Amino acid sequence: MERHDAPPRWDRKMQQRLARGEAAALGEFYDRFASLVHGLAHRVLDDERAADAVTREVFARVWENPEAYDPRQGPLRSWVATLTHRLAVQRLRRTETAALAEGGPGSTEELERKVRHASVAARADYIVTSMPAPLRAALELAYFERRDYRQTAADLGVTEDEARRRLRLGLQLLSTAHDVGPSGTPPEHGGGAR
Repeated sequence: MERHDAPPRWDRKMQQRLARGEAAALGEFYDRFASLVHGLAHRVLDDERAADAVTREVFARVWENPEAYDPRQGPLRSWVATLTHRLAVQRLRRTETAALAEGGPGSTEELERKVRHASVAARADYIVTSMPAPLRAALELAYFERRDYRQTAADLGVTEDEARRRLRLGLQLLSTAHDVGPSGTPPEHGGGAR
């Protein structure tokens, strides 16, 4: 089972093990983050093979350069997500730019719009999967099951005030998905849920 709130101690220890070249550490790292990496890459690229390639590239970079992660900047999970996002956006730009150069449909403005849209969607996915389970459960009931805050409270077995609080906090976290820079990249290390 994936733990979303890995303690900073685990992050530092994992980085040290990777720096020592422990193959078992890379396996553990992969088990923990592969679905996150592939999911974010696929969300940006909307292409299974391209997402597979970005996933391989992310894990290769982590293996070759584990000291690039600075634990003081935030959790390892956020660093990996930022690295994945950056590499996926770079690949999307290369692919779309090549298509434009070959006379394909579109313009530079459309490319930038596509990159921004993919970035916001990928960041929103990351925020939802990273937020605490009580907030995620409240949002899922309210938006996917069309429950109001009273029904959400009853379904979760909490007070109506608590249901409103969870929905408000979840929406506040989700609203940060739009905090994507003009280059289509989120703020470095950790902007968003931890």
